[in-house]
Amino acid sequence: MTRPRVLLISLDPVDERMAGAAIRSWELAHVLSAHAEVTLATVRLGRISSAEVHLIEFEAHAPDALRPHVMAADVIVAQPQWPVIAGWMHRSGARVVYDLYDPETLETLELFAGTWPARRRLMVAFTLDRLHDALRGGHHFVCASEKQRDLWLGAMYAGRLIDPDAYDRDPSFRSVIDVVPFGLPGTPPRREAVGAIRAAIPEIGGGAEIVLWNGGTWPWLDPVGAVEAFALLAARRPGARLVFMGAGGHPAAQGAAGEARRAAREAGLLDRSVFFNERWVPYAERAGWLLDAACAVATHREHLETRFAFRTRLLDCFWAGLPIVCTAGDELAARVGRDGLGETVAPGDVEGLARALERVLDRGRHSYAAPLAAVAAEFAWPRAAAPLAAFATAVTPPPSPLGKHAPGRTPGHRARSLAYRALRPGLALAQRRAGRR
Repeated sequence: MTRPRVLLISLDPVDERMAGAAIRSWELAHVLSAHAEVTLATVRLGRISSAEVHLIEFEAHAPDALRPHVMAADVIVAQPQWPVIAGWMHRSGARVVYDLYDPETLETLELFAGTWPARRRLMVAFTLDRLHDALRGGHHFVCASEKQRDLWLGAMYAGRLIDPDAYDRDPSFRSVIDVVPFGLPGTPPRREAVGAIRAAIPEIGGGAEIVLWNGGTWPWLDPVGAVEAFALLAARRPGARLVFMGAGGHPAAQGAAGEARRAAREAGLLDRSVFFNERWVPYAERAGWLLDAACAVATHREHLETRFAFRTRLLDCFWAGLPIVCTAGDELAARVGRDGLGETVAPGDVEGLARALERVLDRGRHSYAAPLAAVAAEFAWPRAAAPLAAFATAVTPPPSPLGKHAPGRTPGHRARSLAYRALRPGLALAQRRAGRR
């Protein structure tokens, strides 16, 4: 039997220091390579290689290099795309699977908060346009949790995309949208002879208890709250150290890191008890940082993005056996509280966060090892990706897209799509110039 040709498209760079969306594409590509001939296309390919997956590079706003791969694919897996690529996908004849694990429409509301209001409204509208095109043109969809699945089912229903024919084919709608959480390696991480955090930041010293912020610092999170809680903890526990693993290169992430740095400076803790790693830790090296810490901390404010997010940074903690103190409200935080993987606190509860950190440090990471290992086993990548593998290898013809009988685009949506196509050369040029700086 001929193996299907599967194309995954990542709008994030795939390189040694890749972040969430690129990591997900990378890992899913390798799971699917056991069943198909897989190509992973990315907007920037770093010094990374694979024996199982063919890697190519394209420009997001000048994607001509991508088109032949789209047209040759039997199956395409991608997050919602800009209009040119989306149009190629929907006309290609391939089975199109949209990955909705990132609630990008809600994230955009936070990402552009504080910017020029007209720009914020336009970026939110573009993001919603891409989502609506995906919902209308996709054959299957995956997301990261049951809570997210409810969100996207609601969006489909509100968009008049759940019609009687689609419902009668499958009243559960699992054949249309299913859950593919972020996954984990099937084997535990190897312990380094020398602690990775202490090697990167020698000022910490050998006897410190390290509390690790192991993800990016985005404006919808609350790194300042973590610093304020740590100031209370440090007064009672002078041997503790708070380490931010990396901010990321996006201006919004850099801005949030700057606010956390100012809070640490004002508390007199910067570079004494609170440390910021300047560069994003390479994906292959993250285990050393997780194994060198005593516990992890992850905080955020209360908003819609929080409700539907899937905090992938917490999964790495499960994998490494690192207990977590985090803000309640999202799917994985519920697992932390329910399964004894650490402690959760209410958003904005600085004193409660400090007390929870102290309790987890008092117990020690060894006391959380068994429940963390049990939960980590649930998220092994092949198990997590099983519904996607089923969609990608299905031998039946793809079903009709949900939008076949639904109302068309709004006039505003059509106008923005035309405007994007007209502005695309300028966007591509600006992106090339930004890449050279």
